[in-house]
Amino acid sequence: MTAEQDSTAPLAGIRVLDLSKILAGPYVSQALSDMGAEVVKVEHPDGGDPTRSWGPPFRGPDATYNLAINRNKRSVALDLTTEDGQAIAHRLLERSDVVIDNFRPGSSLARAFHGPQLVERYPRLVALHLSAYGETGPLRDEPGYDMVVQAAAGLMSLTGEPDGPPVKAGFAFGDLGAAMWGLTGVLAALVERARTGRGKYVSTSLYESQLAFHGSFATAYFATGQNPPRLGSGHPSLVPYQAYPTADGHLVIAVGNNAQWRALCTALERPELATHPDCATNADRVEHRDEVNDAICERLRTAGTAHWLAVCKEHGVPVAPVRTLAEVYQCPQTAALGMVDRVDHPVVGELEQIALPLTFDGRRPRPRTAPPTLGQHTREVLESLGCPADQVERVLARAQEGAREA
Repeated sequence: MTAEQDSTAPLAGIRVLDLSKILAGPYVSQALSDMGAEVVKVEHPDGGDPTRSWGPPFRGPDATYNLAINRNKRSVALDLTTEDGQAIAHRLLERSDVVIDNFRPGSSLARAFHGPQLVERYPRLVALHLSAYGETGPLRDEPGYDMVVQAAAGLMSLTGEPDGPPVKAGFAFGDLGAAMWGLTGVLAALVERARTGRGKYVSTSLYESQLAFHGSFATAYFATGQNPPRLGSGHPSLVPYQAYPTADGHLVIAVGNNAQWRALCTALERPELATHPDCATNADRVEHRDEVNDAICERLRTAGTAHWLAVCKEHGVPVAPVRTLAEVYQCPQTAALGMVDRVDHPVVGELEQIALPLTFDGRRPRPRTAPPTLGQHTREVLESLGCPADQVERVLARAQEGAREA
């Protein structure tokens, strides 16, 4: 356990070896580290995790993309294709509780660090494998970034305006969805290990995770055989439930029941709409979506967002402004929750971080250490493993060579 760790954290004492890169795997290991686990991140000496160069923007040598998902970790620059690299990785595996990888199926590293074989060799190990399309089926061996799988798994067909082209989600929903399911699987396997003493091989993919989030869209398709249309910010089963233009911006109105609809009609000073046969019930409003939305838009355009926010809140209608990130991070609610924290980075100094969105007994875990520079902890970790001095020097020399090439 490192000096920075909190011995009272939920996952204190758990050791994680992160062999993954890009977003899904590193997000899992960061969440585990936020909950107290000790994480060693292995990166190739030639540039490390590709997200280090996914910029601009950069802060110091690394892109902000990388800085967002790698705090509380120690970075070891290690070429896993070499004899030294694999030997050291196994030393790390011997002392690890969890290992995470997203090696492409069929690659030499996928064969060298195959999860089921690792669990057989290290019976207490929980091994998480993340892939694009899962471990069976005709697409199993296909590579896939987030946007590729957003397309393949149907999300882009549901996102965008009705008369516009398919649009990806603003966040990396495929990667982050797989991360959430991967994290869930790891935690479940650790709970089972506490009962049985044995680890488990856990696998999920971007594709499976997105299908799991289809929810009502899929059940509606199964019932009707019809593809759901793109509705912009609208909802397929609720009206009004979307963003509407005001005189100076946009306002989201989310009416979830008929009582809220009647309250909205009062707020908009259109009481006659509450009982009109085309919009008295939600089913009526969904059937007459365009007419209902046109009536709402006509009224909202007569005043600004702040006016309608106040009026709708006064009548108990769920509403929100469409905020920019600048507005979100200046919002008193964000500050009250303590969701932005800061750590000291060895190169750039103070670095803002989004905190873990969980509290334990009212206490939010705080970032302990900044995202590491590439190979920052190589010597420290190898010496702690008891690696021979000549092996340590070979690995460090390979890391320096990679840094020059990168």
